[in-house]
Amino acid sequence: MQFEIFTSSPARITVDCLVVGVHDNGELSAAAASIDRQCNGALGRFLKRGDFPGRLAETLLLPAFPRLKATRLLLVGQGGKEVSRRSWRRALAAAVGALSRTKVASAAIALTRPEPRALDDYLFGRSAAETAHGALYRVNDLKSGTKAAAPALSRLVFGPVRPSGAAAARRGLVHGQASGQGARMMRDLANLPGNVCTPSYLAEQSTALAARYPSIRVRVLEEAEIRAEKMGCFLAVTQGSDQPPKFIVIEYKASRGPRAPIVLVGKGITFDTGGISLKDPGAMDEMKFDMSGAAAVIATMSVVAELGLPLNVVGLVPTCENMPSGRAIKPGDIVTSAAGVTVEILNTDAEGRLILCDALHYARRFKPQAVVDLATLTGACVIALGMHHTGVMANDDALARELVESGLRADDRAWQLPLTEEYGEQLKSNFADLANIAGRDGGAITAGAFLGRFTKGLRWAHMDIAGSAYVGGGAKGSTGRPVALLTDFLLRRAASRR
Repeated sequence: MQFEIFTSSPARITVDCLVVGVHDNGELSAAAASIDRQCNGALGRFLKRGDFPGRLAETLLLPAFPRLKATRLLLVGQGGKEVSRRSWRRALAAAVGALSRTKVASAAIALTRPEPRALDDYLFGRSAAETAHGALYRVNDLKSGTKAAAPALSRLVFGPVRPSGAAAARRGLVHGQASGQGARMMRDLANLPGNVCTPSYLAEQSTALAARYPSIRVRVLEEAEIRAEKMGCFLAVTQGSDQPPKFIVIEYKASRGPRAPIVLVGKGITFDTGGISLKDPGAMDEMKFDMSGAAAVIATMSVVAELGLPLNVVGLVPTCENMPSGRAIKPGDIVTSAAGVTVEILNTDAEGRLILCDALHYARRFKPQAVVDLATLTGACVIALGMHHTGVMANDDALARELVESGLRADDRAWQLPLTEEYGEQLKSNFADLANIAGRDGGAITAGAFLGRFTKGLRWAHMDIAGSAYVGGGAKGSTGRPVALLTDFLLRRAASRR
């Protein structure tokens, strides 16, 4: 997909289709008004018939109007005159989705933008590219028969942008293109079924990154090497499965920039039955998404390499299945982590924190400037925040604020939850150093407190993406979140060279 910025009137651009916004009651946007003047009022006369009221995200494709170079005109409802970032993205996604169902190959999109204070030229370019990628995404299904033809759409031109802001908008397009491609990679990985996307498959896809980008090096630790690292918690989770576990280390090294890396850790449970503490079968098929943290880390590493960021970044992906069998861990078992901490397993379905705690300990060897883990960790986080915000917990409030602020800029929102001493006290065990669960109350936070036990001396944040990484039910599928948030976080770090 080719993305461009335009600075002149949309009527002057040679494309197949012009896309303009219409507000409530058919009121013309500024771009639509310029088109109306170009075609001698034909658009205004059409809208006065009342056939297109301008409701948010509605679209109507029309044939060519007089004196326009484009052969088609797409009207997009933008609702009220006060345009928010959310309503603008909804209208843009609707426009790109409508174009993708036509034979249109190129389009100039001139929707009413939010105020510059809410969406400056750089963020306009980045958000436009990310939104377009999301709207063009097609689920990588495994259905038999003829596949649907790819959309004809291959060129999108966004604007109008003032000439003074064009360079910033184009830089935003480059960053948004990489971020959008990363979100697509995450969605493709997470949407695959568990019998295809196994730990070995994730290792293969990670290794493919090294073949594509010379700046990336990948090492995959096999079970014997994992055992040599004394990752007893990780091995306890995988022992019930016939699929061999993998511990994937992805290193990106910049030619310049700070030596201390940022370490991203992603939970990679490629299928989670709950183990002996078996999940309710009603929506168990959605547990193929339990490797969304791993998918986000792999995808984000591709974004970093694509943009050539002046940072050192490490991705760690512990990946395995959680299955019930005669070999599986049982409630009451006690295992020893790589950090030497003993853990009483009270619930085998609280397995993500077990593989992550060993990965967090492994991260110490890189002497990182910051560590961020990502995991579809708890249903409790979904209860607390719904599907809209990622939960953030940290032992460093400044790091948590960075992530939350990146979510605001990227429209990939997160919310900081408290992580005070009281939550850790709920993890006491009569028989081991700590238990792997602490009851229902504050479940998302006590899971974070468990991980926090293994991060002393590190600047660390935990992101619970259980509600934001995928949608369940009839519309089930990966959302690609929080790749956009992580992209913004790393871009900001690169700009400050911390």
